[in-house]
Amino acid sequence: MPLLRLSSSNIPSFSRRKPGGLALQQTVHVLTQLSQTIVPGHCLRRECKKVCCSCCALGIRVRNEGRGCDVHQYLGYPCGHVFLTCCEEEEGPSQTPLRRKLKPRPTAIPRKVSDSKFPKEAFSISATDEAANAVEEQEDVDECQLYQGQLCQHTCTNIWGSYRCGCHPGYILQPDGHLCAPVSPDEDNRVREEDSPALIPTQTTTTTTTTRTTTMRPIHINPCAENGHCSQQCTAVAGRAHCSCFPGFRLMTDGRTCEDVDECVTNTHSCRPNENCVNTVGSFVCELQVTCPAGYQLRNSVCEDIDECVLQTHNCATGLVCENTLGSFLCSPKQKCMTGFTQDSHGNCIDINECSSLTKPCSSGFNCINTVGSYTCQQKVIKCNQGHQASPDGTKCVDIDECQMGTHRCGGGKICHNLVGSYRCDCQTGYQYDALRKVCTDVNECWRYPGRLCAQTCENTPGSYHCSCTAGFSLTFDGKNCEDVNECDKNPCSQECANIYGSYQCYCRQGYFLKEDGHTCEDIDECSQSIGNLCTFQCVNVAGSYQCACPPHGYVMSANGRTCRDIDECTAGTHNCSYGQNCFNLQGGFKCLSFDCPPNYKKASDTRCERMSCPSNSLECQNSPVRITYYQLSFQTNIIIPAQIFRIGPSPAYSGDHIVISITKGNEEGYFSTRKLNSFTGTVFLQRQVREPKDFLIDVEMKLLRQGTFTSFLARIYVFITSTSSTM
Repeated sequence: MPLLRLSSSNIPSFSRRKPGGLALQQTVHVLTQLSQTIVPGHCLRRECKKVCCSCCALGIRVRNEGRGCDVHQYLGYPCGHVFLTCCEEEEGPSQTPLRRKLKPRPTAIPRKVSDSKFPKEAFSISATDEAANAVEEQEDVDECQLYQGQLCQHTCTNIWGSYRCGCHPGYILQPDGHLCAPVSPDEDNRVREEDSPALIPTQTTTTTTTTRTTTMRPIHINPCAENGHCSQQCTAVAGRAHCSCFPGFRLMTDGRTCEDVDECVTNTHSCRPNENCVNTVGSFVCELQVTCPAGYQLRNSVCEDIDECVLQTHNCATGLVCENTLGSFLCSPKQKCMTGFTQDSHGNCIDINECSSLTKPCSSGFNCINTVGSYTCQQKVIKCNQGHQASPDGTKCVDIDECQMGTHRCGGGKICHNLVGSYRCDCQTGYQYDALRKVCTDVNECWRYPGRLCAQTCENTPGSYHCSCTAGFSLTFDGKNCEDVNECDKNPCSQECANIYGSYQCYCRQGYFLKEDGHTCEDIDECSQSIGNLCTFQCVNVAGSYQCACPPHGYVMSANGRTCRDIDECTAGTHNCSYGQNCFNLQGGFKCLSFDCPPNYKKASDTRCERMSCPSNSLECQNSPVRITYYQLSFQTNIIIPAQIFRIGPSPAYSGDHIVISITKGNEEGYFSTRKLNSFTGTVFLQRQVREPKDFLIDVEMKLLRQGTFTSFLARIYVFITSTSSTM
């Protein structure tokens, strides 16, 4: 907004007191309250001018009294802005307008304008040279965007450090710099300041008079003058006013008035199914739908208990007190009485006559007698003859059934027959009366009718008899005859059962034997009881038989099911030896061997290395073996010791040949030894028992003396000792 400048003659009359006096404090307090009621762009022209003049006058007074301008931070907008402008500028014959300097000159030192909490608001400068008017390049605040719709009535244009209000065509900006008024016919020839924003007007300002020269342009009448009689928005279309409404409103049939749209009725809301739509002016609100049970009411989307006692919505009678409960209420007497008493209309506790108020308080044959707080039941008295007793209701005499009650004196073997007022004792079936002893004695039917009652065994019982059968038979349905029992139906045998007349016989399948109990069959362990060897490697007993097994690796069962045959992995190609290795088959496995020739030797075959020529002066080379040959031997741990395992000699042999053989390497444990059979033949013996599978690599050197010359040969022998169980 344009800065407001007032001379001392414009200052309203204030009581002249010392700085910090009560009048200044009261004035600040009043202006603070007034500034809080002003919304930029929405105050009346006269009220805004009055408040702004008062704010500026207060700023000039504070400056003249030499007080600081920090009090502007306690005033609202725009009073604080006007106060700060008038408080910091100095009076003089001319005022320099505020301009933006794109870049400050190096020699110009800007002074700090304010230490307030609004450092980016508009500020005043003194009328000195232009260098003093330069300010630091700071970030501009866009007041139009910050206070959108609050500063200007029509349009707002942001400028450096401030803003400028404008009006639509057909309106003119008012002196307050915020409001716009329609152009009246008598103002058509007036000059408006905002008609030529591209030209900077030339101003000559004094203390009391301001003269401006501007360029005028023709003024066109706006059809939306006075808002075109529209209730909300007016838009000029082809020289005519077109009315429209804000969101949430719709234009009525008169084309000018807007009415609220009820989104809840038109079902244009976006509430969810569990929410209620509540229409508001220009919009709607979705409230959570909550259904409360009886005795509760909805308040702030929460079901609260209804206090019927406080709201007087209960139906408790006079003399009863209402007690609120969750979701309901109770009607309780003002004074509670003891059990057996009740409260009368006056609130007194009186006795309850249970004999008249209760339905049949006593059972039949008893009279009800009321007592204070309770009642008693007294049995009715009636006299009956012997063998009779009073009925349950006590109104008559009835017969006593001594037989059923067990009060008779009939002894064993007698039957009680009830009579009116008495009873009679008779002998049971199977008993006969002994006149001498006057008792009932048992009749032995088995003795009286021998061989006629039962097919096999007759057993006398008190008052009767019982037929039974011997083992292996069962009693038929007539209770007299016997029939054979098939005991095998009950599976008495562990395997096979054969029923015979009156008994049964158990027997076993092949591979089992019957135990002494005559019922259980037990497996025969053929592996432990066999005279000879059933299997060459391992015999495994199974239920009712046996099976031969081979080692898990390196063997396969032969067709006879008893012997195991070694798998030659080298021939079958199932080994895992590399390309440069030789496969050597063993009992139950194989070995991958590498035959490498030492230096100065060449490979003559897969298992033989021959020495190359030696220098004439190299004695070590000449004493080395002429030939190195590799051999592979395989034996079991049960080999008979000592055992000749290898024979060595020159081929061909000549008369006069002499050899010397020795084991030069691999016999550190002394399992092997050498022996000379003749002058040109030697052998290698296994002289110690090898009890577990073991591998050996021994070097056997043979020195041949032929025609006065010694020649050395080396046999490198692999000896593999395999397990005895692998012998098949």
